[in-house]
Amino acid sequence: METLDYKKYYNLENYLRQTVHDTFHKNGFIDASDFFCIIIWKANRAKSKIANKLYKVEPNLELCCRQLTQRLFKSKSHKDRLKLLVDNYEFRLPMSSAILSIFYPDDFSVYDVRVCETLPQFSNLVYTTNFENLWVGYSNYIKAVKDFHPRELSLVDKDHLLWGKSFYDQLQKNISSNFK
Repeated sequence: METLDYKKYYNLENYLRQTVHDTFHKNGFIDASDFFCIIIWKANRAKSKIANKLYKVEPNLELCCRQLTQRLFKSKSHKDRLKLLVDNYEFRLPMSSAILSIFYPDDFSVYDVRVCETLPQFSNLVYTTNFENLWVGYSNYIKAVKDFHPRELSLVDKDHLLWGKSFYDQLQKNISSNFK
């Protein structure tokens, strides 16, 4: 009997960016376990909420995750991919962008509150309800992330840099105020 290498889950982002990304592009879909690894990586607290949204589309979560990711794989454009998650599955921009950033890391950036602390002009984008406006705003967000210095970093590395900057700035504020 084959034993599962549980260590691969310790650094979840590495697992997602390597194994899950490669599985998606090799098979054209991923299973529910890998799909929920993405959800948990982005926001562990959201896993039940996402499961309930999926359940409305297809009660079998394994089948639903497979169908959803097949549809993403077969979509003709990145705009169609985002629209599928936002309109058909009622995912909000932060979760949709996280999913798509795993599958298409050169084209999608994780829309994150921490990054918006560094790029505050995009902090209200999460509340945009019209998809066309959301797409335009998110496209501008990606451009702003890509334009952040140093320019030679990948989109994923810029996500990490901006998140880290926000984290560090917040930590310094907390320390200087004695965490009050």
